[in-house]
Amino acid sequence: MNILVKLFGLAVSLGAGALANKTLEGLWQKKTGKPAPKDGTDLNDSLPGVLVFAVVSAGVGAVVHVLTQRGTKSALARMKKTADEV
Repeated sequence: MNILVKLFGLAVSLGAGALANKTLEGLWQKKTGKPAPKDGTDLNDSLPGVLVFAVVSAGVGAVVHVLTQRGTKSALARMKKTADEV
């Protein structure tokens, strides 16, 4: 059962990461009027813009990772507690 919870946690993490990325790209497009810089080597994108997007993306990714990891750990703890009571 633990493996199923871990796989579910992985799936939720991937889905949440993809959703956060799409949301961030949409917000970037709305605020700047330009598509989000996806290639850091594209010289048409300004360096400050690329750096800001990279930092914000990394921060959002870290938050999503922590929240999904904590959620998975919490679910495993609840399952263990429930199993111990039975």
